[in-house]
Amino acid sequence: MKIRCLLIDDEPPALKVLTSYISKISGLEIVALCKNAIEALDALQIKQIDVIFLDIKMPEILGTEFLKNLSHPPKVIFVTAYRDYAVDGFELDAVDYLVKPVSFERFFKAITKLNRLMGQEITPAIAESKAVPEGFVYIKVEKGMRKCFLNDILYVEGWKDYVKVFLVNGKMLSVRQTMSAMENLLSEHLFLRVHRSYMVALNKITGYNGLSIQLEGKEIPIGRLYKQIVMEKLQAH
Repeated sequence: MKIRCLLIDDEPPALKVLTSYISKISGLEIVALCKNAIEALDALQIKQIDVIFLDIKMPEILGTEFLKNLSHPPKVIFVTAYRDYAVDGFELDAVDYLVKPVSFERFFKAITKLNRLMGQEITPAIAESKAVPEGFVYIKVEKGMRKCFLNDILYVEGWKDYVKVFLVNGKMLSVRQTMSAMENLLSEHLFLRVHRSYMVALNKITGYNGLSIQLEGKEIPIGRLYKQIVMEKLQAH
């Protein structure tokens, strides 16, 4: 039996992305799409829902407050552009907390967690839907765009209006892009933002604790606002 999904988000592009991802997984089906809490309440009254994909910043009522007012809520996966509500989300027993833009790989990990909780088998509908990291990206350096192989990147450090990309061979590239732009570029390729000023390659991590991440002799601090999400990601990974 398929897991019945309710999607709640006031931004049509966000709903479109979730709809596309769900269509790639054979064990899921969309029961209703809603742009606010009022529509969602109507859907919950007339339809059987197993999981809600819930935005937080919505008109009239926050997603967290909406969830608190449900007497018998289904499973919930938060999908939001705001990291600040992560602690609230997990205190409400959310299955997962996804930060936009969400890659398919990250989405599929959340569904895998949902699968374990519900005891159902969920697989990609087609083999092509499995996320395979790209071999390289182009980054903006002083003399133009430069090809950079993903496996060569150790971590990224933000410096105001540019960033430093540190490579495994000890070299460093000065990149004329913001941390937000680099996060958008690398987040779907197994890179994780762990601090306002740092992003690391997940496959280069050699250890971690509640305060920092270790990778190849370098210790990277974990930001307070990122800690909950970083711990969840590392444990899942």
